[in-house]
Amino acid sequence: MKQILQSLGSGETTLAEVPVARASGPNLLVASRASVVSAGTERMLVDFGRAGLIQKARKQPDKVKQVLDKVRTDGLAPTLEAVRSKLDQPIPLGYCQAGVVLETGPRASGFSVGDRVVTNGPHAEVVRVPWTLAARIPDGVPFDAAGFTPLAAIGLQGLRLAAPTLGETVVVYGLGLIGLLTVQLARASGCRVIGIDRVPERLALAEGFGAIPLDGSGGVDVVGAVERLTGGVGADIVLLTLATDSDDPIHTAARMSRKRGRIVLVGVTGLDIVRDDFYRKELTFQVSCSYGPGRYDDAHEEGGVDYPLPFVRWTEARNFQAVLELMASGQLDPSSLITHRFPFDRAVEAYDVVTSPEPGLGIVLDYPEREGVVQPEERTVVQIAAPLATGKGVVGCIGAGNFAARVLIPSFASAGATLHTVSSSGGTSAAVMGRRQGFQQVTTDTDALLAEPAIDTVVIATRHDTHAALVIRALKAGKHVYVEKPLALLDEDIDAIGEALEASGRHLCVGFNRRFAPATQEARRLLAGRAGPLVATLTMNAGALPADHWAHDPHEGGGRLLGEGCHFLDLARYLVGSPIEDVQVVAARAGSRPVEDVSLVQVAFADGSIASIQYLANGNKAYPKERVELFWEGKVLRIDNFRSIEGWGASPRNPGLIRSQDKGHDAMAAAFIAAVRGAGPPPIPAAEVLEVGRWAIRMGRQASAGRRSPG
Repeated sequence: MKQILQSLGSGETTLAEVPVARASGPNLLVASRASVVSAGTERMLVDFGRAGLIQKARKQPDKVKQVLDKVRTDGLAPTLEAVRSKLDQPIPLGYCQAGVVLETGPRASGFSVGDRVVTNGPHAEVVRVPWTLAARIPDGVPFDAAGFTPLAAIGLQGLRLAAPTLGETVVVYGLGLIGLLTVQLARASGCRVIGIDRVPERLALAEGFGAIPLDGSGGVDVVGAVERLTGGVGADIVLLTLATDSDDPIHTAARMSRKRGRIVLVGVTGLDIVRDDFYRKELTFQVSCSYGPGRYDDAHEEGGVDYPLPFVRWTEARNFQAVLELMASGQLDPSSLITHRFPFDRAVEAYDVVTSPEPGLGIVLDYPEREGVVQPEERTVVQIAAPLATGKGVVGCIGAGNFAARVLIPSFASAGATLHTVSSSGGTSAAVMGRRQGFQQVTTDTDALLAEPAIDTVVIATRHDTHAALVIRALKAGKHVYVEKPLALLDEDIDAIGEALEASGRHLCVGFNRRFAPATQEARRLLAGRAGPLVATLTMNAGALPADHWAHDPHEGGGRLLGEGCHFLDLARYLVGSPIEDVQVVAARAGSRPVEDVSLVQVAFADGSIASIQYLANGNKAYPKERVELFWEGKVLRIDNFRSIEGWGASPRNPGLIRSQDKGHDAMAAAFIAAVRGAGPPPIPAAEVLEVGRWAIRMGRQASAGRRSPG
């Protein structure tokens, strides 16, 4: 199928070939019949992409600070590579889609195949969305009109926050698509509406919807006009539905409001507020969040967990439904806003209109009617016509996230692996990564990837809760397996992996790349032949993640200490070179709640060595992320962020600054591909892979409890 993608680096808009997703979990698979271009939002994205690096930096000063911090801690080359990778990552455009349900996932509640629905899906021939972001289209509402629903829901949510009552005066400041839809919604609420804009055609449309038009281009004193229209009282509500960097709209909104009036920001504007305007009138100001409650809540939007109606009357999907009912009753008319139509195969031309000096208002993309179910071949897109060379080291990759695309797969390519197929559940990320890295094909069918006889090596780069099951399936399919850390989240999964590994006769490697970093290898050389115990102190300045990030979830991510801190548990195991005998964890506490990503870990080894791992999410990002200190027999080594190694009583061959940070990804991939081809031993012995996996799970369990627990 085809989908619109846009490069943040160049601003280029393309119609890309992407495999069709599966309707798993709480998701619906919907065949598009119409989608609406959000001219304001999508123009901002295209303009940002076409801007130069300096202009991009000026628009995102917070990101510039992050980049400078990364240069100081990681070095210039890795930072530039990370920035280029981020900017080169195309993103899907669009969030206003209407179509017909093709498939329903097992947890998609209330929908059936054949239902006409509106969703916030992107511009694509087939989209996958959770059922909590879909609403059934009433009879009589055409697909092109229904496609405006998400835009109208944005205005509706702003109106709900303002809580208008019958007869109040509402000013809609900015008469783009959302503003003109909001005018109609406010009129349907029984309010008197004043519309402000600079474009005569938009003012005329607002007047046709029953609003009083005011020219905001400077020819009219809009504040004075609102005061006259309200008998000197001022507006009860001002909805800011425009997009500008200027602070003038917020200042004007305050001046035209009545005492104790309400101002709601629906769009984008400068927010340098004049305190006296708000203080003297005791004005209320609020920012509206998109379509309504549930927006940006992963449990609701990705997990399909709905909010109970008695407690949350209007979710984003219920706002969709309310908008559609207004369309069905004739109180909301988006059809009159359509200025341009394009068949989807000419969709790129629509963006020439979006970025023109006089952009259209309602730009509709029409899709051909689709019949039948999704065919298996639609879930795979072949990208290279020539047949692939066969042999050993032919890779299939499951997962196409940023780390896989930017670091992991380039390392395998550098190691000489043949890149056969990349799979992702949604298809878009796989298509992007597949083209960039040179995979022969991309797919959303993981079963087909595992069954492909040409593939002898599977790389797993998915979320943590999927690792164990995918490792077992790949081993049983006769594949060598490289899996990103952690290996598993449960002890019983380690047992099952061990059994599958022994039965398969294949190699298994976990992504503990720090073993292979040049600084680590130099430390191992200097530690060779030591007679006494080693004392290792390993500090990870991990940085904070949002509380609702999936890595914190015990079922999905396993917690950060297990999910990421296992890197340093393995590194300590490698540097000591002796089995782990015990792990004890103490986590910080916030009241009675353990803070598992601020933990101290004590590790004891069979040869008498000990290690202290400090995993800290409460530090500053400007401070280097990782430090390793080793003490033994009157000697000390220090590795700083895998950029430098210094010795006291020990003499590293390459002391001081390493040219570029190297955490060992390339060396590890090369060692693994060499093992697959029979040219070397497994990068990490199988017994150590399983050993560290078991102790990492115990470490994570103790951190969640906040203290040491048995076993």
